[in-house]
Formats: sequence, structure tokens, C-alpha cells
Amino acid sequence: MDLRCYIVIELKTTEFRPEYIGQLGFYVTAVNEMLKKETDNQTIGLLLCKDKDRLTAKWSLKITNIPIGISSYELDKYVPKEMLEKLPTEDDLNLHIDLRE
Repeated sequence: MDLRCYIVIELKTTEFRPEYIGQLGFYVTAVNEMLKKETDNQTIGLLLCKDKDRLTAKWSLKITNIPIGISSYELDKYVPKEMLEKLPTEDDLNLHIDLRE
């Protein structure tokens, strides 16, 4: 059986915040409005955060009817060390963001 749906993935370098649900919901709705066809199943949102508090995540998901999943990740657990050394650090990314604001 084919899944036949879009999946919107948002990767955050911070701990989960409830407002991320609204932001991801916006992206899922945009995909549904602009890309999804009648033959496609409902678009799924997947939010990957550096860490999450289970209770906060659970309560945040109760207010939405959009299929969204939240998970935490450990980048250094899955990416080889030599590749990690070539990626910008979290501080590098934060500096870049601060300059643009």
C-alpha cells in the first residue's frame, strides 16, 4: 500500500516550544492548499527538535487537528564525526541569524 501524501519536516536547533506547532501547521496547510491533489492523503507534519518535554508536547498537540508528530534528535549520534566537524556549530548558526534580524 502506498502512503501517497506529502510530509513536511521542520528541524529546530532548540528545545520544543508550543508555538512551533502553529508554525508547522501553517506549512502543512500551505502544502495542502498549493500542492495536495484530491487523490493524495492528508499531509503530515513532522517536527524535529533538539529536545522536548513530553507534557508540553502532548498539550500542544491537543489544540490541532492537523496530523503532526514531535520528536527529539541527537545529531552527533547518527552523523559521522568527520562530517560533524565540517558542519557549522549551533553558535555559528545563531550568529548568522542574529546578523539578519
